[in-house]
Amino acid sequence: MPLRDIVIGLAFFLVIEGLVYALAPSLVKAMARHIPEIDEGYLRILGVVAVAGGVGLVWLVHTSLTGF
Repeated sequence: MPLRDIVIGLAFFLVIEGLVYALAPSLVKAMARHIPEIDEGYLRILGVVAVAGGVGLVWLVHTSLTGF
């Protein structure tokens, strides 16, 4: 995976994260208050699923676009 892909991914992450904070700051604050109540194992599984989904999506897009 070229460095360019990593930088583009980081840029998209920052755009999405910025939109969430800009458009729904009260939702972010409410979610932050509830995170300590969630089981650590569940958060860990959720994180692994998110990482796997993100890597899979990047791989899928990258392989389908390089075929052209």
